[in-house]
Amino acid sequence: MSWVILVIAGLFEIVWAIGLKYSEGFTRLWPSVGTIVAMLISIGLLGMAMKSLPVGTAYAIWVGVGMVGTAILGMILFNEAVTLIRLASLLLIVIGIVGLKLSS
Repeated sequence: MSWVILVIAGLFEIVWAIGLKYSEGFTRLWPSVGTIVAMLISIGLLGMAMKSLPVGTAYAIWVGVGMVGTAILGMILFNEAVTLIRLASLLLIVIGIVGLKLSS
């Protein structure tokens, strides 16, 4: 169950990272509120997952899920560059996440 909680925490990390963009530096009320709520949920779920998972593995996977998801949504929502090197780098992160999961 800790792995499921960790992945959900990573998904909320994506929400708050994208929310930061929409909040425009916390100058827009509702995007700012949503971002802060997503941050609290993400950190709270990460803490729950860390009760039974190794801290290094849990934190790295949390960051990795957030990083990959945020980068992909950045390309989709904000027309950020989609290049071969960028996609290959994201694939390497995914491989690292899978490797950490398999080694735990």
